[in-house]
Amino acid sequence: MISSMTGFGRGGAQTSTKRVKVEIKSLNSKQLDLSLRVPSIYREMEVTMRNPIAARLERGKVELSASVENLVAEATTTINVELLGAYKAQLEEMGRRLGLPAPSDWYQMLLRMPDAMKTESSTLAPDEAEAFVAACTEAMDALVDFREKEGRKLYVFFVEKIDRIRQLLSEVTQYEEERVPKIRERLEDQLSRLTSIEYDKGRLEQELIFYIEKLDVTEEKVRLAAHLNYFMETLGAPDSKPGEGQGKKLGFIAQEMGREINTLGSKSNHAEMQKIVVRMKDELEQIKEQVLNVL
Repeated sequence: MISSMTGFGRGGAQTSTKRVKVEIKSLNSKQLDLSLRVPSIYREMEVTMRNPIAARLERGKVELSASVENLVAEATTTINVELLGAYKAQLEEMGRRLGLPAPSDWYQMLLRMPDAMKTESSTLAPDEAEAFVAACTEAMDALVDFREKEGRKLYVFFVEKIDRIRQLLSEVTQYEEERVPKIRERLEDQLSRLTSIEYDKGRLEQELIFYIEKLDVTEEKVRLAAHLNYFMETLGAPDSKPGEGQGKKLGFIAQEMGREINTLGSKSNHAEMQKIVVRMKDELEQIKEQVLNVL
């Protein structure tokens, strides 16, 4: 079974004082492109979480964003009383030396002084770190579940498209059988008009056989059928566990299918066969487009 690279997941956890919310979204990408946007207090957790996220999600353009909500009021900023006391003593000394009157509003003056307010140093408590990890894990679980659901939809899509190409391939046979007599008849008709030129009919027969053999598409049909089978084998059963790196493998198989279809078209030399080839290419292009979303 396959998984999609596209998905979204949300997780949350809380401590006695904080609630942590994490959201993860993923889009298709050739490699893992991971970006984290977290509050400054959780920056130290980025390194811790990057490896588990990379191991779990494998590929995709992944964006993780986290937010923190305080459940109780916290005073993180306080008045720097000691520093303001030193400022006041210096101002009073300056007033005495310069004969200046005392300010009418000490509070207003002192609170405007540099570093009048100080912020308590924020450290990440162990229970907050655990809550962050738990929220990330829940979000990843939800994202993986979303990817698997999208993978099931892609599976149905690919089965329909592969079956359609098989059906078109089977339609080639009827035109292939009538193609050789028509080619032979057309060549002989053109040669019959050349009354002034003598030619060796035995040699002509050999050249006709050689030319017709070059137009034979049996190998292309066999190889294309094999690629179709391999594509389905790589998809896996609908109820099987998602494999690793299936998206890249399916992309390579689709490229090989394209080569056989192109060769089939160049050798067809028949209007109806060429129409079938065009329809095959259309189905294959839709497959290639969606293969880019496969993990």
